[in-house]
Amino acid sequence: MTTDSAESGAANRCFGNGSPIYEAYHDEEWGVPIHDDRHLFELLILEGAQAGLSWETILKRRATYRVAFDVFEIVKVAGYGAEKIAELLEDEGIIRNRLKVNAAVKNANVVLGIQRESGSFDAYLWSFVPDGRPMQPDRASMGNVPAETPESEALSKDLKKRGMTFVGPTIMQAFMQSAGLVNDHQITCFRHEPIKRLFGVHVFQNPDR
Repeated sequence: MTTDSAESGAANRCFGNGSPIYEAYHDEEWGVPIHDDRHLFELLILEGAQAGLSWETILKRRATYRVAFDVFEIVKVAGYGAEKIAELLEDEGIIRNRLKVNAAVKNANVVLGIQRESGSFDAYLWSFVPDGRPMQPDRASMGNVPAETPESEALSKDLKKRGMTFVGPTIMQAFMQSAGLVNDHQITCFRHEPIKRLFGVHVFQNPDR
């Protein structure tokens, strides 16, 4: 769906112009705070799958990823065995990289441990940003957005210590942007202020979007 605000703000869109799927992602999802464990786990796995690729490549495969990974139900993914992994490695709808597929299963098990420890994956993740609220850096341009931040480095370090893979600080920075832990829309972007007004508000996105 393209809204009037999206059409009028296209010239000031941070990124994605010219690609309908990327434009929709920018306009409707990027930077919106997420507090649903299943959705957060989905983004975690998709950001890891992106390593070495473009995010647009992953977006185009998101629907097939959801089918292949049981809509990213954490308990189900954590229980994948050799047969299911072999099936995934034959699925042309996902990135058929053995390390990335194995990481999804391993990381799901780590998330289960985090849930037991912290009550939810959401509570754990949001503890890495000040006061558990979205960071608002108010950057003048996308060129000023760092590839890593102290927060993404701290999150990466802790997840690695717990046994996760494909969670380096650059991947975690992208994840934090995607999940709304930081609002990195540049200040001239038409989405910057609407996202900023969500400061501290819990937003649950439609998992079928």
